[in-house]
Amino acid sequence: MSQNHSLKRSLSLPLITLYGLGTTIGAGIYALIGKVVGMAGPLAPFSFLLAAFLAALTACSFAELSSRLPKSAGEAVYVREGLRSPQLSLAVGLLVVAAGVVSAAAITNDAVGYIHEFIALPRSLLVPLLVLTLGALAIWGIAESVGVAALFTLIEIGGLLLVVWAGRESLSGLPAWGAGIVSGFAAGGGTGVLAGAYLAFYAFLGFEDMVNVAEEIKEVRRNLPAAILLTLGTTTVLYVAVATVAVLALPAAVLASAEAPLALLYQHSTGSAPVVIGIISIFAVVNGALIQIIMASRVLYGLGSLGDLPRFLARVHPFTRTPIAATALVCAVILALASWYPIEALAEATSVIMLLVFSLVNLALLRLKRRDPHPSGARIFPAWVPTAGFVVSCVFLAI
Repeated sequence: MSQNHSLKRSLSLPLITLYGLGTTIGAGIYALIGKVVGMAGPLAPFSFLLAAFLAALTACSFAELSSRLPKSAGEAVYVREGLRSPQLSLAVGLLVVAAGVVSAAAITNDAVGYIHEFIALPRSLLVPLLVLTLGALAIWGIAESVGVAALFTLIEIGGLLLVVWAGRESLSGLPAWGAGIVSGFAAGGGTGVLAGAYLAFYAFLGFEDMVNVAEEIKEVRRNLPAAILLTLGTTTVLYVAVATVAVLALPAAVLASAEAPLALLYQHSTGSAPVVIGIISIFAVVNGALIQIIMASRVLYGLGSLGDLPRFLARVHPFTRTPIAATALVCAVILALASWYPIEALAEATSVIMLLVFSLVNLALLRLKRRDPHPSGARIFPAWVPTAGFVVSCVFLAI
């Protein structure tokens, strides 16, 4: 192997958008919809709309930064260039890697729980088998591994559309629901919407992972910002549609208490056992783990290329054109975390890490805008966007 080999630019706009949808949709909406409805009640669709707006602030910052600085280890590069601190840049890069491996470990635990519904194998065997299989896919090649992730993403989206289609008859209640919106807010429903939006915000996280495969995207300055915005817009439409059907089909208390709310919604709407939704949920969570492995290995590759970490992490295999050493290290850490820590602790740690990173990235963009307001070829957003993104991230972090 040699450091002289570069990553292969093979990801088109559709592939990178599916990559983003896979890491954003993942297990989030499949698990969170019931809890959001429990907080916001019939007004839950507005929680998802508000969360989408809040996420869009930082997503737009990432879109601009990815066109200014289209490099692997995106967040670390942004902080290095914006805040001019190599030490802080390395810290951010390591935080992103930590978030990726911790999130993948949590998702792996979640996936094993779903798989147990169909296969009675011990966790001690399933966890390493799953991690090693996903690691092998990530090493195989970026086009191949993202192609598999894209297929899983289409299955995930199909699951959400299936739930909406199954509950289509409940849409006859839309006029009555619409008439009650004003009275719902007047009766104090706004507080529930805000609480629900705080929780729903996490269902939109994932767009940030896309910047870490920047060096493998065709026409990156055009395609990557477009893919980030397409990912956010698509997830918003899907989430609001699912939330609307959910609140029209079942009482909020029933959804809030369900361990698998989408499966319950499907079963209620069709009268059939939710076997299909259960299988799709496995694809959803496994896909999330695969994308986190790809993302974290590319950050290690980028930090190795910058000289911030040992150079062997930046070595690219001449045949697969993937960073094998970085991928193997990521998988080893995921395997250890998935074996030792509960999913709740892993999920909470991921959220805190990413909000801290978001705060620094938005601040870095503000600094870059002051030094170079209109760089050639970059997609530019108003300065109030990263300012608001910084404030929102800090408030969420404080909460």
